[in-house]
Amino acid sequence: MSEEKRKHPRHNVRVPVALRTETSETPIRGETADLSLDGFYIETMLTLDIGTQLDVTLQLGETTVLAAAEVATCDHTVGNGIRFTKMLPEDREELEHFLQAAEEAEQKTDIPPDWE
Repeated sequence: MSEEKRKHPRHNVRVPVALRTETSETPIRGETADLSLDGFYIETMLTLDIGTQLDVTLQLGETTVLAAAEVATCDHTVGNGIRFTKMLPEDREELEHFLQAAEEAEQKTDIPPDWE
């Protein structure tokens, strides 16, 4: 079993995301498959090479979060792991609040029903 390298937990949360490379005029649009304070995974058949630099736009409900990022992993024809490299403090705070709410919602759904 591999050792967990992530500093922050991932949440199985789908939010709209747009990725823009330095060379593309049209963003790659999709949804996150999971999301954390460190980055996210996006499922896409057209994967990007590891190390590709990106501008990322996440739509967290009514809030838009912007970040600089890079491709950290590549599963050809499956998806990419994206790592945030730079984010304004207010955007990071918005993401943190969003993930806290997602974690609270996950915990509520994990409670087994009372069978009494």
